[in-house]
Amino acid sequence: MIELMLYIAGLAASAFMAFNIGANDATNPIDTVVGAGALSLKQALILFSVFTIIGAVLQGSFVIKTIGKGIVPEIDVVAALITVVAAGAWILTATLLGLPISTSQSIAGAVIGIGIAYTITGLISLEEINWSIVTKIVLSWVISPAIAMTLAMLLYRFFLRLERSMRGKHDVKRIFLYLHIAALAFAAYAFGSNDVANATGVYLTVTQKQLGMPSYETMIFLALLGGLFIAIGGFTLGRRVVETTAYRITRLDHPSGVAAGFALALTVWLFTTIPHMIWGFGMPISTTHTSVSSIMGVGIIRARGLRGLNLKVTIYIILSWLLTLPVTIGIATGLYLIVKAFL
Repeated sequence: MIELMLYIAGLAASAFMAFNIGANDATNPIDTVVGAGALSLKQALILFSVFTIIGAVLQGSFVIKTIGKGIVPEIDVVAALITVVAAGAWILTATLLGLPISTSQSIAGAVIGIGIAYTITGLISLEEINWSIVTKIVLSWVISPAIAMTLAMLLYRFFLRLERSMRGKHDVKRIFLYLHIAALAFAAYAFGSNDVANATGVYLTVTQKQLGMPSYETMIFLALLGGLFIAIGGFTLGRRVVETTAYRITRLDHPSGVAAGFALALTVWLFTTIPHMIWGFGMPISTTHTSVSSIMGVGIIRARGLRGLNLKVTIYIILSWLLTLPVTIGIATGLYLIVKAFL
């Protein structure tokens, strides 16, 4: 009975986490569209909500498996709840401090912290933590911003030439409106497929046991639950955070907005899909890193150098990222050891 109550409480906490992910991270696929003035914020949020749910249901299982079983062999109901609490506590703290941190890093750090706590209490050996997957995840955090920035630079040059070649021949503004919509839909789909695991991934094993469902059906259930609450969070509260990356890092026009949007979408989708095809685990990359890097990429090209960026904001964001992994590892490890001392 106690285990069931902990499971229900944890699942509710995960739904709340998903809501907050939508509220805070909705800016990632939306910022380029709103920043370029292609769609109103309400229109962008509606598109975001629909395609986030679709992405979560169709491909959310790729990264849910990584968070749920890829790092630590099995996460029990107490550890799952502590993971969500640890990550949520840091996300809330960072939000209050104005730090745009990575939710993916927060959850992954908390799961690693649980693995370390398991080894301290003797539940598993240190070797049973899948350090190979941990290494791949950390590398993906380093590589994905570079790929996003490079793609944004290349795509910006392409769309800039496309815009210039169509002037006087076609309705350029209308064509780029459709391109913006396509970029937003793709980015929201990729966002849903990757970020839903941050909210519900740790409950994979626990849900299988509690509901007696096969692994695949469990992942679909968790993806739908997370995707729905991410969409609700984005639609209801997402408007409050869009302006940070849409306007403060660099200004966007139509070619740069479309380029940054497609660069974000391609990068997130590739890191969700390709590693899953090769190793069976999608990489939980930071959509925040990816979005900011995409906008930075077009900013550098437009200004022919670093003058196109607000370097103070950029450095502030990077420093906040560096804190996340060690802090969440420490919180999760400490909380688990404290709770176990009283159980």
